This record gives sequence, structure tokens and C-alpha cells, in this order.
Amino acid sequence: MSDKKTPLNATHRKAGARMVSFAGWDMPVQYAGVIQEHKAVREKAGLFDVSHMGEIWVTGPNAAAVCQHLITNDVGLLQEDGQIIYSAVCQPDGGTVDDVLLHRISPTEYLFVVNAANIDKDFAFFCEHAPQGAELTNRSDDWGQLALQGPLSQQILQPLVDVALDDIAYYTFKPATMAGIRGLLARTGYTGEDGFELYVPADRVVELWNKVMEAGAPQGLEPIGLGARDTLRLEAGYSLYGHELSATITPLEANLGWVTKLDGDDFVGRDALRKQKEAGIPRQIVGFRFTGRGVPRDGYPVWKGDEQLGVVTSGTMSPMLQTGIGLALVKRGSLQDGDALDVEIRGKRFPAVVQRPPFVPSNVRRKPRKA
Repeated sequence: MSDKKTPLNATHRKAGARMVSFAGWDMPVQYAGVIQEHKAVREKAGLFDVSHMGEIWVTGPNAAAVCQHLITNDVGLLQEDGQIIYSAVCQPDGGTVDDVLLHRISPTEYLFVVNAANIDKDFAFFCEHAPQGAELTNRSDDWGQLALQGPLSQQILQPLVDVALDDIAYYTFKPATMAGIRGLLARTGYTGEDGFELYVPADRVVELWNKVMEAGAPQGLEPIGLGARDTLRLEAGYSLYGHELSATITPLEANLGWVTKLDGDDFVGRDALRKQKEAGIPRQIVGFRFTGRGVPRDGYPVWKGDEQLGVVTSGTMSPMLQTGIGLALVKRGSLQDGDALDVEIRGKRFPAVVQRPPFVPSNVRRKPRKA
């Protein structure tokens, strides 16, 4: 089966992007180069095509309760329309199905944004485990999504939209008209920088991309591929499904206890996670930074002395720090901040030190700026 294509596929190719197969999609991995694109997001702004992500709607009088049964976090935190929470979705055995963003559109309408590789799996899981009282609809093909990230994002976007961006707090969204196109405008992000997600009908996303790129050209806006998206999220210390989270890694092991509300309402996998916590969580994700040369990659063994403690789940060369950084799944309690460790690369060990992410200070604006 050939890879799926977002509506922007031809646009990426025309811009000279190098395309790769990712999660069943034909996606741009880079345009001008990963380092240049990474620095553009850190210093100016970058525009990402994330139309491969999935959008699943939950509607009906019991929508909140249905969502609560499906996620580990507390839907009650969404007290107002326009709020967003991050959460895991778990199997009955506690393994992770996906990590998701849940948006409250109204008391009877919620939007899940899910990872591209998991759209069909997530929708089938939701349909299997959802209680009665709500309708689930996979509308992923109907929507396109762009992510505008970087310190100049608001300056670039404000003239194009009909809402005051100062009023959109971190992890909130508003209905908005963006460059003449009606959709949803959210403020979350996956880079450690301030920025926005722009949701519009799939048949208008090319038009929106072109208008945002044109508006941002004077400020140095660049298109950004998956390569820089990965280095940016790693510098921020964000998890990636299939690496720090998986069917065999629970959210408790992935340091997501803060979105796993074991004492709240029941959800799929809660009993298994309670048992894991009571028995002692066996593993944990830790961040590390190389103290010399070398580039860590997922699957590389992590050692402390003569004991292998675990494996690297994600690793890269940090464009901002010019050193290797990564996340690793290791025996719980075996490493503390500042501890020395070794990462094995092709039979040789390279020294590193445990460092709590983010590796690069976050520039996310967590509260709205009021006049």
C-alpha cells in the first residue's frame, strides 16, 4: 500500500523538500536542512504541515463521560469551552495506546487530536471501549492542520486572524477566521517555543499555508520538516509515541503520572496502573546529555558501571547545544539528576550525565498577556 499524502504534498515537493515515509504518510523530512530549520524555529518562526495528525469527534449528551472513560487525565479539568488537556490513552493492561490532546468545544462536543500512525487504531479502540451516550466520528480526512512555532509566531499570525492572540492562553483554542478561512486556532505546540495550531478544512489548507508563508516572509519564516520537528521536541524533552510511550510502556513509566489520575473516575487501564504503582513502578524515562563526542540513537544500551540499566528511547545531536542529548528508559531509581552514565554505540561507551529536560530553556508563554 502506498503512503498517504496530505493536501500539501505537491507544495512540499515544489519547495524542494526531501520526502520520506513516516507513519504511513509521504512527508517532508527537510527543506533547507535540519539545523537551519531548527534554528529558524528557535530564533524566528517555522511552519509545519501536521495535516497527517488525526481528528476524532465525540458528540452527544454523554460526551464528557465517554471521554473520561477513554483517557487517563481528568476531563473535569475542562471547565470551559475552548480548553485543552494532554492525556494518555491506555489498554486494559496499562500499556499506552496513544498520547492525545482533548479539546472541549462544548459540554456535548469534544475533539481528540491523535498521532498520525494511530488514527485507525485509536478510532477502533474508542469505538470498542466507549460507553453509550455519544457518537464518535473520525474526521481526519476532512481537516488539515498547520503548526506555526517560534518567537515571532504571534507577530506573523495576528494580522491574518480575527481574534486577539493575546487572549488565547496556553492549552486553549478559539474558533477563528484565519486568512479568510474559518476553523479552530489553538495554542499548544511540540517544540518548546510559543506557537499555534491552525485547523481548517482539508481543501483550504494549501491556501492557508501559502498565505501564512507569504505573511511571514519578511520575518524570516521558513517551512520546517520532520527532522527539525524531532530535534526541537527532544531539546524540549517531549515524548514521542513509539519511543517514550508504547503498548509496552505505561504512562507511569514514561513520567506521565501528572496526567494519570488514578484516584479519579474510572478509565480503561486504571486498575492495571494502580497495581503497577502499588507494586512499584519498575522503569522510568530519564534525560541525559553527552559530556563528550557521540550521537545517541534509540535502542542504544545505557550503562552505569557494569550494569545495563536500560536503553535509549530517543537521541540526537542538539543543534543549539552542539552535543548529544536523549531520553532513556531505565530501571527506576537507578539514576538521579547529575549521575554519570555511559551510552554504548557500536560496542564503544560514551560518557553522559543525567539531566532533567528541557535541555534548552522553554519559551512557551503559559499565560495570556493582557493589555
